[in-house]
Amino acid sequence: MMLVEVTTVPQTALPVLHFKEHLRLGTGFADDGLQDGVLEGFLRAALAAIEGRTGKVLIEREFSWTIPAWRGLDRQVLPVAPVSAIAGVVLVDAMGSEVVVDPAGWRLQPDMQRPLLVAMGAVFPSVPSNGLARIGFLAGFGPDWSDLPPDLAQAVLMLAAHYYEYRQDTALGAGCMPFGVTALIERFRMVRLSAGVA
Repeated sequence: MMLVEVTTVPQTALPVLHFKEHLRLGTGFADDGLQDGVLEGFLRAALAAIEGRTGKVLIEREFSWTIPAWRGLDRQVLPVAPVSAIAGVVLVDAMGSEVVVDPAGWRLQPDMQRPLLVAMGAVFPSVPSNGLARIGFLAGFGPDWSDLPPDLAQAVLMLAAHYYEYRQDTALGAGCMPFGVTALIERFRMVRLSAGVA
């Protein structure tokens, strides 16, 4: 399985000015924009870390997901949430030839934890031997910062501020997140019901 981000978070969607206020950086100086690139980098890193922990896409963008086989004959759990649209489903054989699956043969079943691609008939068409299925979809809470749930937006700002304040510190353990950030994102994390099954 491989999930590819087809489009990235646009610069205009990042709350750089709001982040400056959160950090209480001085304003009104000739070099106000000097750190904008650095602040944008910390915001992007915080977004990526929180998306990784929660399995939620915060700012809307397009993805392409390839799988070697269907997990279920009539339904496939998508790897992230929330998903707002399926752009298309393509079957690719071992030689690279592609066949577009008729959109009438599937539908999106939205869900905040486990969105599904569901077959409209009895089953999905078979994935070719040594081939793959490629699913294109649009995921995220919305295209703008204001579309995020307030607690996730606050968690991003807090984590980005943590990265900014401790940018020289390499002593923290792998995967360490401040407690406040962890508390804010906890309700968005996917609960695993059994080993290996999301």
